[in-house]
Amino acid sequence: MHTPEQIERGLDRILPRIQKPGRYAGGELNQVVKDWDQATTKVALAFPDLYDLGMSNLGLAILYDILNRQPDVLAERVFALWPDMEAALRAAGLPLYSLETKHPVAQFDILGFSLPYESLFTNALNMLDLAGIPLHSAQRGPQHPLVIAGGHATYNPEPMADFIDAFVIGEGEEVILEIVRAHQAWKESGEPRQALLRALATIWGVYVPSLYQVHYLPDGTVSHVTSLAEDAQMPVLKRIVAKLPPPLTRFIVPYVGITHERISIEITRGCTRGCRFCQAGMVNRPVRERPVEEIVDAIEQALAHTGFEQVGLLSLSSSDYTHVLDLVRAVRRRFADRHLNLSLPSLRIDTFSVELMDLLEGQSHRGGFTLAPEAATERMREIINKPLPTEQLLATAREIYQRGWHTIKLYFMIGHPSETLQDVQAIADLCKAVLAEGRRIIGKRARLNAGVSTFVPKPHTPFQWVPCDTEQQIRAKQALLRRELRAPGMKMSWTDPRETMLEAWLARGDRRLGAVVEGAWRRGARYDAWREHFNYQAWMDAFQAAGLDPAFYTHRERPIDETFPWDHIDAAVKKPFLAQDYLWSLEGRTRVDCRQRCYACGILPKFTAIRRQNPGEAWRCPEVRSPQRKQPTDVGSAVPA
Repeated sequence: MHTPEQIERGLDRILPRIQKPGRYAGGELNQVVKDWDQATTKVALAFPDLYDLGMSNLGLAILYDILNRQPDVLAERVFALWPDMEAALRAAGLPLYSLETKHPVAQFDILGFSLPYESLFTNALNMLDLAGIPLHSAQRGPQHPLVIAGGHATYNPEPMADFIDAFVIGEGEEVILEIVRAHQAWKESGEPRQALLRALATIWGVYVPSLYQVHYLPDGTVSHVTSLAEDAQMPVLKRIVAKLPPPLTRFIVPYVGITHERISIEITRGCTRGCRFCQAGMVNRPVRERPVEEIVDAIEQALAHTGFEQVGLLSLSSSDYTHVLDLVRAVRRRFADRHLNLSLPSLRIDTFSVELMDLLEGQSHRGGFTLAPEAATERMREIINKPLPTEQLLATAREIYQRGWHTIKLYFMIGHPSETLQDVQAIADLCKAVLAEGRRIIGKRARLNAGVSTFVPKPHTPFQWVPCDTEQQIRAKQALLRRELRAPGMKMSWTDPRETMLEAWLARGDRRLGAVVEGAWRRGARYDAWREHFNYQAWMDAFQAAGLDPAFYTHRERPIDETFPWDHIDAAVKKPFLAQDYLWSLEGRTRVDCRQRCYACGILPKFTAIRRQNPGEAWRCPEVRSPQRKQPTDVGSAVPA
């Protein structure tokens, strides 16, 4: 086993020869370096993508802070290596190491992966291999780190079930310490590794895949999942934090440029809008908000600790934060002389959002004003439950251009259920209409950027029953838009259809897909989210070697009573509710915001016990529920509650 001193000497020779050595050196302002020998539990927090992206991930930073606040715990960081650094490290015979103390990752007690998106799966395997840790959970012994993972991509953990010892389903602020304490108790007991896994399986929100068996039907769909241990939860209910802890204020300040060089404050968690395509809006329920004063105080502390000049107030729908106007005014008063660049992403398409941005005194005029209609016809917006009159969008665009913005960014999604080429043509027509409003108001300075992604039906959403568009259908729709959006002042970006297929396979896959993930990695798949590195053929060859048909996971419509590979993972929103919402979408029926009416999605009863333990905590799901509609018989009788 290599020592930190040996790794340091090796890095002295390697780093001068690679791109951006600051990604691999550590030593940044506000990093935490503890005495290795004094820590009872050592945790390596891994983000399986570039340092540039991982250092912008708020979840990773929060866990780093929580763990390092414990006197007997140390947490250090490790990121994926760019190909030049990987080649140099392998050539030198050095293992993957932590940034803080340069200890080999294999010497840590716990290795925790953050998996916010599915295209990181092969990078995670590559990091295990670089660390010298067996890929498969079943091959690890007591001398190896406990390998855990969490993040949005783990709401369907099955494609990575062979490689991860335990998944955190849901929010990690509290459960991470419970995992640490369980590991400490196991280490002291001297019992076999299996005893640790069984202990973890009893913790709320922890899924240990080796303790569950998947049964399949002859057609390849899942029949059911059984627990192999008496104490293993069935289903595994997501972890919910009743009250958001105080925001992080001591951010690490990198030496090299990263994606977001800013103070990130989560002002609210969860969303009540109910967009049917949006996994984040479903799995992050219920809504919890931070008080204005707590947010403002956190900004002040973070400014003192970091020197950053940009603050991002994060949420899924910033203008739905109850006290958003009070918050912006309070920030302006407190920091009037600081010239802060304050950003509020995810604003609604209405004049309220424009007035809100006006309060920022033109700070965001440097870039564009972003709106996300997602679809261009009112019919499609009703199907996805994002109802919005086209005239309201145009009126908002007029307000934006009149207030001094030169560029409007419109985000759309193609491939929605029941979409036609006429609906796609409407995207181009709407873009032209918005740009025409800008030209009328500010002339040729007006710009329109259209970002067009492709819909992937994600687990735990009303659209989990629908198929993806085929690659041929996606290319036809993209070709139409590229032809139509070639006018001066317009710019369009889109997603490679093959990347969409990969996301869909991994998001919707069952446990058998683990062989495909490993097979693609062994064939060279790395950095699948990076277009220049994406190796589509490696995935095709891996599917063939595993004897699986990619179309099985993407291009078939599911019957309403099909058991999904992720049905034993409970995101706290009932499957009958999602099924009903899917059937409503077929009729073009919409639901109003949950703040106006409760539709009994399932989060209320599952959150009740937590609220009793935190009686002073306010949250947004209504206290008084509307009379509950009777579930349709074709849903209630066919779908397990």
